[in-house]
Amino acid sequence: MQLRLPGVDLETELGESRLLVHSAGAQVCAELLGKRERPDVATYIGKGKAEELRDLVAREQIEVAIVNHDLTPAQERNLEKIAACRVLDRNGLILDIFAQRARSHEGKLQVELAQLEHLSTRLVRGWTHLERQRGGIGLRGPGETQLETDRRLIRTRVKNLTQRLEKVRTQRHSRRKARHKIPIPTMSLVGYTNAGKSTLFNRLTGAQSYVADQLFATLDPTMRRVQLDGNAQAILADTVGFIRHLPHQLVEAFKSTLEEVAQADLLLHVVDGSSAERREQIEQVQAVLDEIGAGQIPQITVFNKIDLTNEPARLERDANGRATRVWLSAQTGDGMDLLRQALSEHYRRERVVQHLRLPPVAGRLRALIYEHLNVLREAHSVEGEWLLEIELSPPDLAWLISLPDFKPGQMLETEKCLPARASA
Repeated sequence: MQLRLPGVDLETELGESRLLVHSAGAQVCAELLGKRERPDVATYIGKGKAEELRDLVAREQIEVAIVNHDLTPAQERNLEKIAACRVLDRNGLILDIFAQRARSHEGKLQVELAQLEHLSTRLVRGWTHLERQRGGIGLRGPGETQLETDRRLIRTRVKNLTQRLEKVRTQRHSRRKARHKIPIPTMSLVGYTNAGKSTLFNRLTGAQSYVADQLFATLDPTMRRVQLDGNAQAILADTVGFIRHLPHQLVEAFKSTLEEVAQADLLLHVVDGSSAERREQIEQVQAVLDEIGAGQIPQITVFNKIDLTNEPARLERDANGRATRVWLSAQTGDGMDLLRQALSEHYRRERVVQHLRLPPVAGRLRALIYEHLNVLREAHSVEGEWLLEIELSPPDLAWLISLPDFKPGQMLETEKCLPARASA
C-alpha cells in the first residue's frame, strides 16, 4: 500500500518498497495505490482505501499487508481490524529485514533492542480473561494487568540489552585504542543501501564479504587492511547501508557499530551512479552521517556501477587539486586504479620526509621502521650508522617518537613531501 502525498515521488517510493519486500523474502501479490493531501488520523490511508485493502486481502488471500509509510500504533491496529490480517508499516518491515541479516552476537543484540523499542509502543491487552495477574487468597491487592506485565518485561529486557551493548561498545573502544597504537589510518565505506559497498570492499581488500542484489545485504561490520602506494596501509570498514526514513530505533541501537564510521579518518561515500535518485540518496546518507556525528569527516565520493551507464572512469578534483570524486565499476574493476590513486594522494598530502641517523645497535628500531613506514632511501656512514630517508605522516611521527628505542638526536631534518598531481 502506497499513498501519493504532496512532495512524494510515488514511483521512487514504490520501487524501493518492492525492493524491501523482496529483501525480506516475501512476494508481492498485489499493490494498492492512493492519493491524499494529508494522512488520515485513524487509518493513515483513509476509510475508503482501508475498505479497498480489506477486499483486496480477502480476494488475493494476502497474509501480510505492508504499508510503505510510518504508522502510529493506533493506525496499525485500526487497519488490522478492518483488513482482518497482519499489517506491517515501513519501520516494521526494515526491522524484520535486519533481524534476518544479523549474524554476529552484537548485531543480534542491536536488532532485538530496536525491535523491542518498536514493539513497546504497539502493545495491546490480548488476555481479557486474565484481567489481573496477581490476587487471590492471601494476595489481595490492585494486581497487575497482562499489558502492564508485558511492558515491565520489555523494559527489563531493554535495560539488559542496553547494558550488554554498552559492554560491547567498551570492548570495541579498547580494540580501537589498540589499533591506534600503530599509526594505521581508518576508512569507512558509507552509502545508500545496495550501492555496491560490499563489492567495492572485496575489490579493494581481496575479502569475500557477502554480496547480493538486495537491500541491507551487509549488516555486521567487516574490517580489512588495504595496501596503498608507498608502503602505506589503511583499515577499511564495510558498514550497514543507509536508507531514506531510516528508523530512529535502528540508528540508536546501531550506534556502537556506527562509531566505526564516526571515528574514521576518511569516508568513502559510495553512490549508485546508475540510479536516477542518486542526488536524493546522497542527501539521505549525509543526513544520517550528521545524526551520528560524522558529517564533518573528509569524504571521497565514489560513483559506482558505471558499467550500467555511459559514464567513463575518471577522477575529479576540486579547485585545490584534491581528489573529490571517482567514477568506477567495482563489478568490472574499471576505474579502481583511480580510486587507489586518490586514496594514496589523500594520505600522502600531510606527509613529510624525515632523515634519521641510527647507530648499528638500533637494528630492532630499523626493522620496525621498515615494517610500518615508507623508507625512501638508505645509506651508511663511515661509522657504520644507518642513514634513512623516510616518508611519514604526523601520526606516524608521533608513533616513531614514542618508541622506546628512538632517541631525539637521531632525527636530522624535515621537509614537506609534495606528491605529484596526476591529470584527471
